[in-house]
Amino acid sequence: MTAATLIAALAVIGLFVLYLGVVNLLLSRRRRRQEQVSKRLGRLRATLEQAESVSIERHHSFSSVPWLHTLLNQLRWAGKWERIREQAQVDVNIGTLMLLGGVGAVLAWFLMQFATVSPYLRPVPSLLAAYAPFAWLLRRKDKRMAQFQRQLPDALDLIARALKAGHAFTQGLRMVAEEMPDPIGPEFSKTLDELNFGIAMDAALANLLHRVDCPDLKFFVVSVNIQRETGGNLAEIVGNIGRLVRERFKFDGRVRTLSAEGKLTAYVLMALPFGIGTIIHFINPDYMGLLYSTEEGRFLLTNAFIQMAVGAVALKRLITIRV
Repeated sequence: MTAATLIAALAVIGLFVLYLGVVNLLLSRRRRRQEQVSKRLGRLRATLEQAESVSIERHHSFSSVPWLHTLLNQLRWAGKWERIREQAQVDVNIGTLMLLGGVGAVLAWFLMQFATVSPYLRPVPSLLAAYAPFAWLLRRKDKRMAQFQRQLPDALDLIARALKAGHAFTQGLRMVAEEMPDPIGPEFSKTLDELNFGIAMDAALANLLHRVDCPDLKFFVVSVNIQRETGGNLAEIVGNIGRLVRERFKFDGRVRTLSAEGKLTAYVLMALPFGIGTIIHFINPDYMGLLYSTEEGRFLLTNAFIQMAVGAVALKRLITIRV
């Protein structure tokens, strides 16, 4: 097989897989919009008796392709990524992310065939390209959960004020669902819908914890469950939790300020080898070229990258302070 034939075959395969990914993405977005419209129309109904049937069963769509959905539904790791996707609230399903990762891995592998690098380093770009869509998903999830955590103190204060005014706890949840923006408003709205469907309070709050990865929310859920069993002033408890969370945010800000110097030092140490290598390459290309053109040089580069990866993990653990 000639190089031209190999390039044409890989191009056709890449375009076909990309076509499947785009189709899967468009179908998932269309289904997502239809679900949102149906949900909004359902809330505008005057009474629930007018509806013929209401289903509260959860449906997870791993892919628009039936056989791929069936396959992923049987895998435990696919369920974990589906939970992360729900927490990130993205329209792309797991099947589409796998297709995008596969396309990126194939293209990276194809490009690395023309690169004069160590054979040990050739699979690295393909692995990174395959993981890139899932890294983006984790980034979206962390960003949304951080926004939820920032909104939590205000939501707890709103519930506490509603309880002090004489309203029921569910009414406080309704105020948060109606007045707070995404992500905390829609998440509390789902909890309120579950309560309206007859799910027990502790089960609905447990489902909220399952949907939201927020440590501070656990204090709120545990406090509500204990108060329902033993009694007490729930308004004061919720207000104290809100103040505790807000003070923790202030302390976290001070810690971030004090650790900024350490983070900058870690970034400089990680960028220093690449910067020096680039400067030496422009000053004396023949001297630096020995690392690329000889087997011994490529072996040294491979070991250097492995040691830098280990050092990056160690520096990350040193500069990360959990509050």
